[in-house]
Amino acid sequence: MKALAEQIGATERVFLIGAELRKRTGADLTETMAELAELARTAGAQIIGEGIQRLDRPHAATYIGKGKAIEFAETCKQGDVDTVIFDDELSPAQTRNLERVFDCKVLDRTALILDIFAQRARTREGKMQIEMAQLQHILPRLTGLWTHLSRQKGGIGMRGDGESQLEVDRRRIQERISKLRRDLKEVKRVRQTQRQGRQRSQWPLASIVGYTNSGKSTLLNALTGAEVLAEDKLFATLDPTTRRINLPTNQNALLCDTVGFIRKLPHQLVESFKATLEEVVEADLLLHVVDVSSESAADQIASVNEVLKEIDADNKPTLMVFNKIDQLFESNGNLHWLKEFPHAVSVSAKTGEGLEELQAELGIMLRPVRTCLELQVPASDGATLARIRALGQVDEERYEGDIVHLKARIPDHAREEFARFRVPE
Repeated sequence: MKALAEQIGATERVFLIGAELRKRTGADLTETMAELAELARTAGAQIIGEGIQRLDRPHAATYIGKGKAIEFAETCKQGDVDTVIFDDELSPAQTRNLERVFDCKVLDRTALILDIFAQRARTREGKMQIEMAQLQHILPRLTGLWTHLSRQKGGIGMRGDGESQLEVDRRRIQERISKLRRDLKEVKRVRQTQRQGRQRSQWPLASIVGYTNSGKSTLLNALTGAEVLAEDKLFATLDPTTRRINLPTNQNALLCDTVGFIRKLPHQLVESFKATLEEVVEADLLLHVVDVSSESAADQIASVNEVLKEIDADNKPTLMVFNKIDQLFESNGNLHWLKEFPHAVSVSAKTGEGLEELQAELGIMLRPVRTCLELQVPASDGATLARIRALGQVDEERYEGDIVHLKARIPDHAREEFARFRVPE
């Protein structure tokens, strides 16, 4: 057991508990516990200490075994702990049993992440998604939340045993979940309408994905001049933001910043955020942003790929973007990441290093969206020439007398506009 005794200016005092299972190495546990501590700080907690239990498999009743739970409970009592947070997901029964032993609030990793998401959500859509995920998490745990299960009696319509408070709350939560699902379907419909508008413009969509705090929002701001909140915190921003970018190839594209991923991302969160994550599924290209300075870069890449697989986006064309190279040194072992992925780009979204190379690679990877046309335009038709240059990517341009010969990549929706200038094949 390691006492952290960290004062971070928060009011809720927490104790962290992790289990070193036979299938999990000590290094893995160290990393996930460090991440759990960062999650707790992000939620505004004061970390009092942490404890580790080594066991073959989780105990059915208390996850870590009753003896160890009692030992940790005594430590928590001495530290005046308000909340105990477990690194793994607990069953409703385990949570109830542990709260009896610790005599305080017991949360698991899922509940902690949901709490952070609830703090970060800003838009109506984001708040609905979080509320639904929280209610889905609470529903099977209602029994432990109610100690007063006395029956309501008396009055017209209430003769007999009536409903228990537990049953009333369960029914209300189920009704609320149903309403949120209907509302999110409407959000999905609106997003589909917006997507159709984008498709009419033939602007390709690149979605930025990556582990939380890898610098996705900072990258979006640097590339497009957006003003998305970018803080050195886990899940600093949840709500998706889409902005236009004009690439060096004179091609317009859309960049969408999406919610960050994390180890053990709760399944109900993935389900709730499917309306948002559709921007990933529908994207023409994924920009997978990696914090190359992190010692956990490999695990973070694997965690992101796991979520992409869960939402059926794992086969999308992907450009690996290794961010935060300003924090690397020649002696840093993570430099090998910059060589192991084809077409990978190394950048610093903070300093701007590598952003020109990134935009050039984006132009190359999104180029198939346009059709190359060979055109002959009168030199005196300045309006058409200006239109071609504004709308397309001009690969070749030469003058022969009064005629301008061009080879230009034009969006499919605009091909007919220049049909009379096309050179017969």
